[in-house]
Amino acid sequence: MVSIRTVHEDHRPPFDEWLAGLNLPEASKQKLRDVSDTPEILLIGQEMVEILHELHMDDETLQAALIYPYCEVHQLDEQQITEQFGEGIQKLIVGVRRMDAIKSLHSRANSKKKNDEEQIDNVRRMLLAMVEDVRAVVLKLAERICTLQKVKNEDEETRVLVARECANIYAPLANRLGIGQLKWELEDHSFRYLHPNTYKQIAGLLDERRSDREQYIEDFVEELQEVLDSQNIKAKVYGRPKHIYSIWKKMQKKHLNFEQLYDIRAVRIIADRLQDCYAALGVVHANWKHIRNEFDDYIATPKPNGYQSIHTVTLGKQGKTIEIQIRTAKMHEDAELGVAAHWRYKEGTTSSRSAYEERINWLRKILLWQEEVADSGDLVEELRSQVFDDRVYVFTPKGDVVDLPLGSTPLDFAYYIHSNVGHRCNGAKIAGRIVPFTYQLQTGDQVEILTGKHSNPSRDWMHPGLGYVYSSRARAKIQTYFKKQDKDKNQQAGKELLDRELVKVNIEPKLASEAIPRFNMQNLDDLYAGIGGGDVRIMQVVHYLQQKYAPEPELKIRAKKPQSAKFKKDSIVVEGVGNLLSQIAGCCQPLPGEEIMGYITQGRGVSVHREDCEQLNNLLDQHPERQIDVNWANNLQAAFQTKIQVVGEDRDGILRDVTTVIANEQVTLLGVNSNSDTKLNIAKIELNLEVKNLTYLSKAMSRLNLIKGVTDVFKVDK
Repeated sequence: MVSIRTVHEDHRPPFDEWLAGLNLPEASKQKLRDVSDTPEILLIGQEMVEILHELHMDDETLQAALIYPYCEVHQLDEQQITEQFGEGIQKLIVGVRRMDAIKSLHSRANSKKKNDEEQIDNVRRMLLAMVEDVRAVVLKLAERICTLQKVKNEDEETRVLVARECANIYAPLANRLGIGQLKWELEDHSFRYLHPNTYKQIAGLLDERRSDREQYIEDFVEELQEVLDSQNIKAKVYGRPKHIYSIWKKMQKKHLNFEQLYDIRAVRIIADRLQDCYAALGVVHANWKHIRNEFDDYIATPKPNGYQSIHTVTLGKQGKTIEIQIRTAKMHEDAELGVAAHWRYKEGTTSSRSAYEERINWLRKILLWQEEVADSGDLVEELRSQVFDDRVYVFTPKGDVVDLPLGSTPLDFAYYIHSNVGHRCNGAKIAGRIVPFTYQLQTGDQVEILTGKHSNPSRDWMHPGLGYVYSSRARAKIQTYFKKQDKDKNQQAGKELLDRELVKVNIEPKLASEAIPRFNMQNLDDLYAGIGGGDVRIMQVVHYLQQKYAPEPELKIRAKKPQSAKFKKDSIVVEGVGNLLSQIAGCCQPLPGEEIMGYITQGRGVSVHREDCEQLNNLLDQHPERQIDVNWANNLQAAFQTKIQVVGEDRDGILRDVTTVIANEQVTLLGVNSNSDTKLNIAKIELNLEVKNLTYLSKAMSRLNLIKGVTDVFKVDK
């Protein structure tokens, strides 16, 4: 449980007296004494130390917490912090400062476009700093709690701004990292400023019943402890306070009055072993009647932030409900401290592999957290594109984080490290396993580059169709390398490359001279040298000649046996249920990104519909009890089939233009059916597509709308 803190805005004991009251080793206390000559001025710093001490953070973190406000007030730069307090503390404080970029995640896009790039870069650096040392995150959360307490006497506008930022950004971050102890403080303080009347109302209801409730809980705890002891189950039982924000949230979510809540009276069982948890559950259910719909086993199915516990609601004396949470001591520590409980990896008490896995785990949690806090607006869409959706974060063998564009390969990674590493690259390993150069890196991969003694890049690496490199940075470095090679070799290599590609598209190689004016070359040899040296993109030359001389190709549709969507059992998450059979409804065929709802069928599991599906509404009118909440799974990899119709002017080449757009998007064309109304001069083209999610489909439909003569593009439901 949270201890009562001795330092706050209205009370500040002498520094030595305060320090003596902390349950710290003498060596740690001395480090705090040594960190500053004037510790008495560090009121907020002392509060932060108390918060972090409750989380069992290390000495370096406590020192950084004590002097952080001093550094901010006096605006000490990095060099001054290093000189006065050391490099370790300097890195922590810089990490906390970088987290100010977090505000960009929740800001409206009201800044000028020229500032967007800087904000995006700040957010990227912030994320990398958070992964590099998670202690900076915990420090920032503690600082925000202190700030919430400090602004209680400020004007309402100031209180609301700070509270909204903490409620929308920092509380979800604490939740994602599993630090329950800080999460509820951020939520309760923010709720108090954002909804003062509701806060006082609920607090009044709690106070009104406090004495009776505490006595009732005390009696129940004593009785339950005796029953567990009689069964030789090693576990401790105690009551716990219910936080005001969580009470309000449950009232809103379930549309309940205060009197209807099940968990105003709450008890925790902390067991020694996992088997004791389930043994204790059996004892509880055997001795007290429980409410079936209020049972959750988060040990078997942990929450996304790693939270594990068994929740059940029983009926005690006088028919009053009591929520009981059952967990091991380790699960309790993780629930209260979360990722903060694992800070010790910085001190080398875990293996390097374990530390590496911890950092990957934190990175994934942080990237998931940003989805919770992202707001609307152009800037946030840009952030999603440039920082999250279009980026991968991979690790070097030493554990350093490298930020690359989504789609990058081992060669992109090698050239990011250094040009010579890329030039001499002759192989790559991911987590110790050899992978091809065309392997697309995934977030969390640990990449090792194998190099030879001499530079030996291949011109094929620059070919965009072969997939060796993705980033423009790597391609530019390869081009620069070949520019320095002998011009005659570039001419010969360029001629061979261009002749080979022109033959593939049925164009005579002698027609290559027609591209000389287009690419501002003096003669054909210069064109070949430009291709061989990387100055001219070979596919640009091919496409130019293809438009002039290649016959219009026949439309080829990939033959594919008609089938339902490639639907995996883990594509849909059914709320509160494990591996329940589910399937995409054929009537509306929802795609990832669309709002969905589940309907429990007879014998076929859960049928997943769009929320606005007419057939679903008809079914729910007859059987409303069969409705169930469902969500798309995270990291969904399945492909889904859908149909769209393109309506436009019946002109020559419209079908070619439509299929060309589809071919250029990340969408698979399974079939096409076109009809023409010669009297009205209207063409209707129905496309059967396979897409990953709604984003890909929306992008393709937007491109189709830009085709000359197209008047409408819409999704077709069966």
